[in-house]
Amino acid sequence: MIKIATIAGSDASGGAGLEADLKTFEEYGLYGMTAVTVIATMDPDNNWAHGVFPIDEQTLKAQLETIFKGVGVSAAKSGMLGTFHAVELTREYISAYSIKNYVLDPVMICKGNDEALNPELNQAIAEKLLPLAKVVTPNLFEAAQLSGMEEIASVERMKEAAKIIAGRGAANVFIKGGSKLPNPTEALDLLYDGTHFELIKRPFIKTTWTHGAGCTVAAAITSGLARGLSVYDAIVLAKKFISQNLEGSFPLNSWVGPGNPTNWRKNTLFT
Repeated sequence: MIKIATIAGSDASGGAGLEADLKTFEEYGLYGMTAVTVIATMDPDNNWAHGVFPIDEQTLKAQLETIFKGVGVSAAKSGMLGTFHAVELTREYISAYSIKNYVLDPVMICKGNDEALNPELNQAIAEKLLPLAKVVTPNLFEAAQLSGMEEIASVERMKEAAKIIAGRGAANVFIKGGSKLPNPTEALDLLYDGTHFELIKRPFIKTTWTHGAGCTVAAAITSGLARGLSVYDAIVLAKKFISQNLEGSFPLNSWVGPGNPTNWRKNTLFT
């Protein structure tokens, strides 16, 4: 059984974070483990307002000891880290255990469309974790934060950002265009390996229920790497997986809805 880990936040609603990661690992036929960095909750009496409860350093370190020293993994990803000690511990364990298949999903909380809530933490993520990442998977906002650019709203700007991010240490930069590019007619993402650009396209899935999609894509890429796929092949398969996931998306309540990670079973994913 191939073993894989996620260092990420727990989403009490089950649609994103480590819950989305574990569901994805399971669909790829992998044995998933988790180190919980924060717990995110939502208040149904206050318009689904989010609460974030960080896990203390000692508890997080004990989880990482269990996973990396006690069991071992073929691949790992990180998602929402939330604290400086989570960033540092992630760096420490990915380095100490020489995790080559490490995917950095640089989850960054923002106040609005273009203002980071904690720019110092985001900078720490860039400095400490980008050089360890086999793949980094920012959305357009996160790519702007990592590159220091203004708003990214075109493929050419995505390419500029990818070059800067690669220059900061990431081996492969996968920028998700998603629905944020102007007038999307297809789901268009960009892969940059430090030399070449690849535009990776899938039909655009029209749904408002996309909670956890970013986490799922990063988890799927990590899963593909754990199974021995190349970066490109892992990303192409992850795109297929998230497309089928979103085709089966559904509302949890009036505020939010996730994709369906089991929806690929209607087709044949691994052929």
